[in-house]
Amino acid sequence: MSNNKETIIRKLNELLASYEIHYQNLRALHWNIKGQHFFELHEKYEELYGNAQEIIDILAERILTYKTTPLYKFSDYMKASVITENEYISEGTKGVNYIVDAQNALLQLEREIFVLSGTDDDEGTSSLVSDLIREKEKSIWMFSAWLSK
Repeated sequence: MSNNKETIIRKLNELLASYEIHYQNLRALHWNIKGQHFFELHEKYEELYGNAQEIIDILAERILTYKTTPLYKFSDYMKASVITENEYISEGTKGVNYIVDAQNALLQLEREIFVLSGTDDDEGTSSLVSDLIREKEKSIWMFSAWLSK
């Protein structure tokens, strides 16, 4: 296996781990939201963690196409993730600020993978992260707009 493929696999596992931590942070936001934005954010957080769960599965399956095992232990996720566990957050603005920060961290990693996969003619990975990048850019714009109310 080429060094570039090994790097892509490592970065995909890093992205998988980051989404796993992000997923759990989103669940906590969903469970703990309070205040005037409860109804809109409770629903939005559920949508976000549902999407994250789908992405986690897609990333693991992509790693499997390289005939290697995706990370699967939470201890490994904690080591590899670019996102850390949140402290308790119940206030809407703090939760949305977390989302914007997390989305930016995920976006940076996705862009790295996109460049690596492009130099390796890995269309499957390029296409996957291209779709994630497009959605992430839109999401960052929308949550940033919400914060500037």
